[in-house]
Amino acid sequence: MAEHQPRSPDEHRKLFQLYSNYVYAIVWRILGQAGSSEDVEECVSDIFAEVFSKLDSVYENSMKAYIGTVARRMALNRFQKLTSGKMKIISLEDISVSDMASDVNITEDYEKAEQAGTLLNLILSLGEPDASIIIQKYYYDRNSVEIAKIVNLNPVTVRMRLSRALKRLRKLLEENHITYEEGYL
Repeated sequence: MAEHQPRSPDEHRKLFQLYSNYVYAIVWRILGQAGSSEDVEECVSDIFAEVFSKLDSVYENSMKAYIGTVARRMALNRFQKLTSGKMKIISLEDISVSDMASDVNITEDYEKAEQAGTLLNLILSLGEPDASIIIQKYYYDRNSVEIAKIVNLNPVTVRMRLSRALKRLRKLLEENHITYEEGYL
């Protein structure tokens, strides 16, 4: 069980003050291009509401990793909601023939985006701290010593958890018929 978790409004305020810049940075990086400042504010509020509701199950020494994972997950979910179904309406007169010729493969880009979303959901399904370890390693390109400081584990433990988590992730990818390049995972 966690040692001491904030429960009073003053303690919640202190936790918010301690981690708000961190959460804003994560949310802004994900939502900055797709949403408004109100969308960012609302997402940050939702993140802290989620964090406050789960404080009893979070160990104090893993708080930052937990908050970071919740922030990324919720910001990515909000990003998907904001960007799904949005289409810019333009008239045919605004398009020249040269604009229509493109090297961009919309179908391929869409499939890659769908696979990336599925991959992220599979990583998050591994639970903590494994999801954070994989995200820190492959998204932020951090080594086991840096990751160990973030998730408050020994670097050897981080390497072992990473190895086991990757095995589980490979199995999940196969079960979902997602191919990956050997040597990449």
